[in-house]
Amino acid sequence: MVVKDHHFLEDMHTKVTHEFSKTLEMFGLTPADARLFVALYLEQGPMTLDEMSEALGKSKTSMSTGVRGLLDQGLVERVWKKGFRKDLYQANENLYRNFMSSYIKKWQTAANGQINTFESMEVELKERIQEYVNQEEMEQADQLYRRMEDMVRFHEKIAEAFKVIDPNENPSE
Repeated sequence: MVVKDHHFLEDMHTKVTHEFSKTLEMFGLTPADARLFVALYLEQGPMTLDEMSEALGKSKTSMSTGVRGLLDQGLVERVWKKGFRKDLYQANENLYRNFMSSYIKKWQTAANGQINTFESMEVELKERIQEYVNQEEMEQADQLYRRMEDMVRFHEKIAEAFKVIDPNENPSE
């Protein structure tokens, strides 16, 4: 006689959710948003906020906040179902493309923002360098300027590296 462990599938589902959530957290998702995405992905169909709330044991408000963040990142989509009045959401299926695109976009935006910030600070430093009268201050300003140039190059290399691995820039991947 075969005895089936009714809790095995539930336990395995929990383990899968936990492990994949750890990966998604590395993409900058909060632990709660990562678990929400995994729940939607494993469901393989649209869910209401009430269903998400029940599945994850969290409030409907926190599910709404989480879904909104995932929508903004393009990781989840709102779907329509004829005759259904509640909002339905489902995970976008192409995991690699969606997560890499979202992650790369964040890094490129941050890197380009930093480039602009450092370049404007360089201009400001260069304009005011004449105000320094003693040699020590001039040397300190010059050293700071060179380091800022290095920081700009660092961020340019980050932006270039992420462009190379962007699945939207390289559709064959």
